[in-house]
Amino acid sequence: MTMIYKSEAGERELRDHYRQVLDAWPLPAEHVRVPTREGETFVLVSGPQDAPPLVLLHGSGANTSMWRGDIATWSQHFRTYAVDLVGEPGLSAPSRPALDSDAVSLWLDDVLDGLGITDAAFVGTSLGGWTALDYAVRRPERVTRLALMCPGGVGRQKVGWIFKALLTRPFRRGGLRESAMAVAGLDAEKDRQALDAVVLTFTHFNPRREKLPVFSDDALRGLTMPVLVIVGGNDAMFDSHQTARRVRECISHSTVNLLPEVGHAVFGQAEPIAEFLRA
Repeated sequence: MTMIYKSEAGERELRDHYRQVLDAWPLPAEHVRVPTREGETFVLVSGPQDAPPLVLLHGSGANTSMWRGDIATWSQHFRTYAVDLVGEPGLSAPSRPALDSDAVSLWLDDVLDGLGITDAAFVGTSLGGWTALDYAVRRPERVTRLALMCPGGVGRQKVGWIFKALLTRPFRRGGLRESAMAVAGLDAEKDRQALDAVVLTFTHFNPRREKLPVFSDDALRGLTMPVLVIVGGNDAMFDSHQTARRVRECISHSTVNLLPEVGHAVFGQAEPIAEFLRA
């Protein structure tokens, strides 16, 4: 197992904070723990039991709490399954399956099978977007629709922000907060709640360091399901303009929304995504 936290005390603080968020979840939800080959996986389930399934995959350094502003909209028409990715600061196992293999898709097979889901629509952001896209490439028969926000694995992954973060954090007061604002594109006032959560997380959490594998043109062309991609024009982590161009060129049945003034963190897209999922 990977040591994903910097200390046991830090892990406890993050888990306590997360449980407080879950206690204040905006609608009734079931807490489900699914056994998988990578260890136990935590899933937050909401929405009508007879509604079509929608799987939500969060980004790196996050957990299902990132969906609390969207979940009420999506759970009106879908049975939503918000999955805590393994190896991230949620309630799932700390294991980190190799990204340059089929290990992630095999883990997700176990999750869906454990939940009794044959196929589903997927929403993913950043690392979760890469995970959903990887699954759609490897298991197209299990993905009915694909909505991605600032996904990895399509446009070039930038590295300059890493060095900026490393230089800023140790020597300046509030350096971690400044780094989070720069990397995620968060506003200190408007996005205060999200920013506080990011700072708390990365005070105690060791994120994955490797670059995300890039999907080939052939892999993208092989996608058969409808695809929606939403990217921020000021994304500090991925070349969103390249992401938009490759998706438009390789996936003929795709819709691409490039938000010019938005960074890596994309908010307020619950309604457009819901419209796409229900089309």
